[in-house]
Amino acid sequence: MSTILGIPPQALFGQLLLGLINGSFYALLSLGLAVIFGMLNVVNMAHGALYMVGAFVAWLLLTYLGINYWIALILSPIVVGAIGLVLERTMLRRLYKVDHLYGLLLTFGLALIFEGAFRHFYGVSGQPYPIPEMLRGGQNLGFMFLPNYRGWVVVASLVVCFGTWYAIERTRLGAYLRAATENPTLVQAFGINVPVMVSMTYAFGVALAGFAGVLAAPIYQVSPLMGSNLIIVVFAVVVIGGMGSILGAIVTGLSLGLLEGLTKVFYPEASNIVVFVIMAVVLMIKPAGLFGRER
Repeated sequence: MSTILGIPPQALFGQLLLGLINGSFYALLSLGLAVIFGMLNVVNMAHGALYMVGAFVAWLLLTYLGINYWIALILSPIVVGAIGLVLERTMLRRLYKVDHLYGLLLTFGLALIFEGAFRHFYGVSGQPYPIPEMLRGGQNLGFMFLPNYRGWVVVASLVVCFGTWYAIERTRLGAYLRAATENPTLVQAFGINVPVMVSMTYAFGVALAGFAGVLAAPIYQVSPLMGSNLIIVVFAVVVIGGMGSILGAIVTGLSLGLLEGLTKVFYPEASNIVVFVIMAVVLMIKPAGLFGRER
């Protein structure tokens, strides 16, 4: 049986696929964090909890109302975005002009409240969520077996990530958003309602977390702890890519997922720390991150 660097091809490509899937979630979640930090200067520690809320909303819609995955994929991000809108209007906007630490502490407290509430009602054991009928089964690629649902997760994540990057970096709306972060008074003079724009930006950022939660529900069990288990790695991805860098969040998220998968093949003992080792090295060489700019 042929091998690649001593590893059977099926094992190597299987781990790379798992790494790509994890990288897709890293990219989606770090993208939302980068949008919120880049536009609002808020370190949103509640992001992982809102990712969990997105998954739970999909599970609740299916369990109690019989609403299927495809509709939940639209409704859950809207619900999470609405929650974010309320949080921004009632709490976060009061902290924009003070130190980042206050926003970090507030959102960390919100994350604990969300997680505690779901643990109280549903416990810590995970709730299963079925793969939609259309995406069951898989494809035999010759060198590996590709489950349809996992292939869908990668494609959907790439489309959403690069669509968001294009909207922010290449459209007039994105130009207004970026200008509003630099000089909100000037942008307002052109008749643009900057406070509403800021609120909608935060809602969109957390809606991305809700979208990732629905994608994750059939792969991982829906659990109150699913956000807290992931958020530290996602923050490391954002730091490596550069705080507030949209492209940095996407490229770094996908790359680190693949690197994590390769580490599991060649040196499994280091797979849980490789992201943090890279973060430490990048911070020493380029403190602003690979795609970040010195402020």
